[in-house]
Amino acid sequence: MDLKNTRINYNKSEINFDDIYDNPIDFFLKWLDEAFENNCLEPNSFVLSTVENKTPSSRVVLLKNVDKDGFIFYTNYDSNKSRHILSNNNVALNFFWPQLEKQVRIIGFASKISASVSDDYFSSRPRESQFGAVLSEQSKKIEYNYDFNSKLSVIKKEYENKEITRPKNWGGFKVVPNKIEFWQGRPSRLHDRLLYELKKSGWQKSRLSP
Repeated sequence: MDLKNTRINYNKSEINFDDIYDNPIDFFLKWLDEAFENNCLEPNSFVLSTVENKTPSSRVVLLKNVDKDGFIFYTNYDSNKSRHILSNNNVALNFFWPQLEKQVRIIGFASKISASVSDDYFSSRPRESQFGAVLSEQSKKIEYNYDFNSKLSVIKKEYENKEITRPKNWGGFKVVPNKIEFWQGRPSRLHDRLLYELKKSGWQKSRLSP
C-alpha cells in the first residue's frame, strides 16, 4: 500500500461563484438531489461529530429531513451521541459524495425536536425498524454472545397485532446551522470552497482559499 502516492485529480465539476444561492439550505438540497440522481451510496448519510469533556467523537448517521431551519436525524436518546449533545449541543456534520467530488461541512447547534414530530416519523418506519428501536439499548455494553434473535421473537409476540408506539427514549434532533461550507474538488488540489456564515442580517457568503 503506497499511501503517500495515492491521490485523485478531481475534475468533475466546479462552483460557479457568479451565480450562487443566497440560502445555503437551497444549495445543499441541490447537491443532495444530485447525489440521489447519480445513485451515490446512501446519499443522505453524514458524519456527525460531537464533543464530550473536550474530546471529539464521530460516527455516521442518516439525514431524515431538511427544512428551512436545519437538518433532522433520529436516534436513541440514551446513546453516546445523545448524551454528548445534551451536555454540549455544539455539533458538526460532514456530507461527502466521492462520486461527485463534493463535500458539505456544517457547524451548528443540535436540540430535540417535538415528541409529536418524532411520533409521526416513528409510525412511518418499517415495522422491523420499529422493533429494532424498541430492542436496542444503543451504546450499552453487552455480552459477546448476546442473542438478539430470541429477544426479537419475544418482542414480536408481545406486539402481535398491536401498534408499536415510539419508545420515550427514541426520537429526533434538529441541527440548526450557523456555518455551512461547500467544497468541490478541482484539479491540482485547487478546490472550490464556498462558506456561508449566519449573521444578524442573514447569510453572508465568502470564497475560501483551497
